[in-house]
Amino acid sequence: MRPKTLKLVVTFHTTAAAMAMEAFCKAQNLPGRLIPTPRELTADCGMAWCAPVDAGETLRALADAHHLEYALWQELLV
Repeated sequence: MRPKTLKLVVTFHTTAAAMAMEAFCKAQNLPGRLIPTPRELTADCGMAWCAPVDAGETLRALADAHHLEYALWQELLV
């Protein structure tokens, strides 16, 4: 088991929104990956975007500018 580190975790209301974030981030060469939503968080969808904490401001600004839907932005040990 690898040690947990502090990460940015973004949850979504729908699987389509999670997949849109993944496609956008891959196209823009932004860090992160889809993970199962951690038990500590609740979401309508079982998927979350996990990225380094230091990428949070950039990711959020781009997500908002491109009208990507999300539910919650949270720093969490993952």
